[in-house]
Amino acid sequence: MIRMDNVSLRYDSRRDVLTNIALDIPQGSFRFLTGPSGAGKTSLLKLIFLAHRPSGGRVTLMGQDTTQLSRKKLALMRRQIGVVFQDFRLIEHLSVYDNVTLPLRIAGQRPSSWHDNAVELLNWVGLGDRLSALPATLSGGEKQRVAIARAVMTRPKIIIADEPTGNVDPEMGERLVRLLVELNKMGTTIVIATHDKLLWENFEFPRLHLEDGQLTELGAA
Repeated sequence: MIRMDNVSLRYDSRRDVLTNIALDIPQGSFRFLTGPSGAGKTSLLKLIFLAHRPSGGRVTLMGQDTTQLSRKKLALMRRQIGVVFQDFRLIEHLSVYDNVTLPLRIAGQRPSSWHDNAVELLNWVGLGDRLSALPATLSGGEKQRVAIARAVMTRPKIIIADEPTGNVDPEMGERLVRLLVELNKMGTTIVIATHDKLLWENFEFPRLHLEDGQLTELGAA
């Protein structure tokens, strides 16, 4: 599902942020991505999301070599990837409900086909009473939950999340990860970047560790 062959990434003329990354994540896998701050975890996730092209090497997603795809085809592939960013990227003039369902509207799906699922999902993440609230009125933890709900709403083939539990309490953090675990059981490939040691200790999934631009694959905790 996700493969990298000798991938490097460099910003401007600085040294490589990522160097000769080799990665092979099968379909339906769940991986934690760990490493110190500044190790390049966000950069690696952006390569998976196709927000960056590698400086060297090849990134293959869903069996396609992305280095050869046109911008149009890259955009279509991104629709199959759910992303939770650290800065949330909510649309400020849209309500919680409209932010979460926006990807489905863009895809041209009718509200009658997803309304009940959207409400159920927002109840699950503890936002059932905030459907009409605007992002400016939400706490950081609430914004995080909206971002996660939006990422999973379309049931994408891949979900990548950058510190998805960083703004919520441990109980809600575990609940959100369990939501991703349930999606994983249905076949979605999950990659979560996190500093939270309790997560990879409580959920027995393999761990990718990134440090000094090098990636190491570890077993479950």
